[in-house]
Amino acid sequence: MTTATAHAPARPPITLSETDAERLTALALQAEDRTPELAGLLLAELERARIRPDGKTAPDVVGVGSTVEFVDEAHGEPRTVQLVWPGEADIAAGKVSVLTHVGAGLLGLAEGQSILWPDRDGRKRALRIVSVRRG
Repeated sequence: MTTATAHAPARPPITLSETDAERLTALALQAEDRTPELAGLLLAELERARIRPDGKTAPDVVGVGSTVEFVDEAHGEPRTVQLVWPGEADIAAGKVSVLTHVGAGLLGLAEGQSILWPDRDGRKRALRIVSVRRG
């Protein structure tokens, strides 16, 4: 285990807007048959999230539409993506769906926070938020 991984909390506090939380809950419930593990992870995150009225989440918190610079501590290279709804995803354009492992893991985190989050293969990775720009 690397030092970065050792210091990343498994589940730091997260914040979501009411609209994002409602839409994400519906998406996760619809995805339970196709991707039960990912749907379960997303539902667990929604359950523990602090839900705020729309427009009342801090600007440095990742929500749907945010452009996020983050570091996967396993690689150390920064990556910038925009978090989008599934129909808008386009990995070549840097648009990552909230119904992917990375997308679900970034939701609700604020600049400077890290999370230990499973990748598609089930390995836990430390993801650290460097910056957030609201869409």
